[in-house]
Amino acid sequence: MMNNAYLLDTDICIHFLQGAYKLVQKIAAIEKDNCYISEITIAELLFGAENSDNPEKHRSEIGVIESHFKIVPIYPVLSTYAREKARLRTQGTPLPDFDILIGATGLFHGMTVVTGNTKHLKRIEELSIENWTIAQNNEYLR
Repeated sequence: MMNNAYLLDTDICIHFLQGAYKLVQKIAAIEKDNCYISEITIAELLFGAENSDNPEKHRSEIGVIESHFKIVPIYPVLSTYAREKARLRTQGTPLPDFDILIGATGLFHGMTVVTGNTKHLKRIEELSIENWTIAQNNEYLR
């Protein structure tokens, strides 16, 4: 259990690299040592890099992410993933596997998942979620 820990979803990492939504300042304020990423996020970023017009540039950006945040392995969360995937399928509300794996990682470790993809991740029961891409207190974030 990691108290005051934040698991940054892939979209948040991309926005961080773009300097959007004051994420650099937000992460500094909560301390980057409290921020983590899943191995799945690295896989998604690598796919994005390979699928881009400039793979070398994007691979180097992945290095920035890897140097900033601790990477959480997915093996320990596979039972949580399987339980959530089965529950969502039974309810008729399946999610993409990578979304479930990232959500299950946050759930297993007691982390708050930071994402702009709240529509999907809010379906994972008891998962703490924050969206840092929306304005807080009428503050314009871009």
